[in-house]
Amino acid sequence: LLVTGVAMVKSGLDPWVAVLISLTVFAGTAQLAAAPLIASDAPLWVVWATALCLNLRFAVFSSQWRPYFAHLPRRRRALLSYFCADLNYVLFMRRWPEPRPDPGQQPYFWGGVTVNAGSWHLMSLLGIALGHRVPPEWGLGFAGTVALLGMTYVMLADRATWLPAIVAGAAAVAAYALPLKLNMLVAIAAAVVVGTVTDHLDRKSTRLNSSHT
Repeated sequence: LLVTGVAMVKSGLDPWVAVLISLTVFAGTAQLAAAPLIASDAPLWVVWATALCLNLRFAVFSSQWRPYFAHLPRRRRALLSYFCADLNYVLFMRRWPEPRPDPGQQPYFWGGVTVNAGSWHLMSLLGIALGHRVPPEWGLGFAGTVALLGMTYVMLADRATWLPAIVAGAAAVAAYALPLKLNMLVAIAAAVVVGTVTDHLDRKSTRLNSSHT
């Protein structure tokens, strides 16, 4: 969290712009990727495309949360959508694996996001305030990468998640020489294609097995 604020300031963004991004975007990966692009005057479509692709996972999270919160008013659901986060999604789905509403789900959701969003904004704003005072020798960028890798590893449960992750990593490395961090877009596109094909094949295999039995 601290890494995101520090990275935005060190990439050359005005601190007030960094504060605005931190409070409105609430997506660390997209912020880390977009900040250097904005600072280097990259084309706006590249910034938007990078942030959009990196945040596609939230569309998946929202679709998974829909059975639990579809009965709520639209304004309430819109508010919930702002606070969607990776860790909250993982913990929530472990607590309620069956996709049906339960009275304890909203309090659990808000309890989790209060801690998550509160600590996120506090540490991100602290990172912005201290950005130029944090020496590079601390290696916060590497620490942030390791933290994201650890969180990603928890979400890899089967072939449908492992295979796209491996392909995305390989594609990112293979396309590393592309300018404006376009290798990330290549990696995301490759992962989406592989994930879609894998999901289709798994469903087809399940249907075939069901028909044989």
